[in-house]
Amino acid sequence: MRIGARYAEMLDAGELKPDAAQAAIVEKLDSLQERLEAPPPRGSILWRLAGRKPETPQGLYMWGGVGRGKSMLMDMFYECVDIQRKQRRHFHEFMLSVHGQMRDWREKDPGDPIPHVARALAEDARLLCFDEMVVSNMADAAIMSRLFTRLIEEGVTIVTTSNRIPDDLYKDGLNRHLFVPFIELIKEKLDILALDGPVDYRRQRLGNAETWLVPNGEAATRALSDTFFRLTDYPPEDRENVPSIELDVGAGRKMKVPKALKGVAVFSFKRLCAEARGASDYLAIARRFHTVIIVGIPVLGPHNRNEAARFVTLIDALYEYKVKLLAAADAQPDGLYPEGDGKFEFERTVSRLMEMQSEEYLALGHGAEEAANN
Repeated sequence: MRIGARYAEMLDAGELKPDAAQAAIVEKLDSLQERLEAPPPRGSILWRLAGRKPETPQGLYMWGGVGRGKSMLMDMFYECVDIQRKQRRHFHEFMLSVHGQMRDWREKDPGDPIPHVARALAEDARLLCFDEMVVSNMADAAIMSRLFTRLIEEGVTIVTTSNRIPDDLYKDGLNRHLFVPFIELIKEKLDILALDGPVDYRRQRLGNAETWLVPNGEAATRALSDTFFRLTDYPPEDRENVPSIELDVGAGRKMKVPKALKGVAVFSFKRLCAEARGASDYLAIARRFHTVIIVGIPVLGPHNRNEAARFVTLIDALYEYKVKLLAAADAQPDGLYPEGDGKFEFERTVSRLMEMQSEEYLALGHGAEEAANN
């Protein structure tokens, strides 16, 4: 199905409200879908007879405020495009993979690894879709212009979303001059489209749902489950088949996320804080998900000091990246660490947990890019 037809269906069903900015982007995506589906696949007889690669369809860079439907439109486009070689990647994980491939190539050949990596990526995908492009470190910034130039030369079409206009990517970052050519590449090779409609769909779907439920138990778990399905558009009747993922947390380690869909993750407190984890694990979660649901948070104190310390580090990471937190606990934040050694140090976490329930915090976009650049 073409994305234009699918979007019209959702409007007719009342799942979406009319939005001129969305409609304009859908028109562009529909045209791109037509172009991607039309050329013969790479390596076909028609390709060889043509004697050259067909021109790479121009990609899109969709930017705008949180909850305006960027991810929804990209997901809809990705599902509708009927081609074999396509990938939807989280940008941070994609760049981690790229750096890993570059290290592997350097072990084989001391020369420039980027052409090899780009060629391998192009073999796997004609279309690369990224959600929430954010540039948070110099290692990524230094190679992105050359990498994406080669990807486009190899015939890869890029579709990405971001909360920022291209000129504000990696703003005030270290050695930003190395990144400026990538901004110019985006302006030259991608259609830049603003999505600044009046409806915050993500906040709307959260509605008046409680974000901190007390106590733990069946009622709290059911309420959080309902919110998960509402945020992700996943059919509740298929709850047994909610996808899980293996999240790369760095240094070759992975963490199983038992439920993960459309930027929303569900964890138990035990998985996050009773196991041996550190800041890198929590930062990987904060970068990857805009909403995190945690169940089974117990009352904390000196008796479970290690779990409490990990919980403090977790909340710091989620707060830094403005992740929305929904939780079931045995006490309200101000009663979560009621007494004993460590109570005073826990007060900052209490303050953050209270702020994270406020309307002002919930309206913020995911990804504290400026903080990540420091």
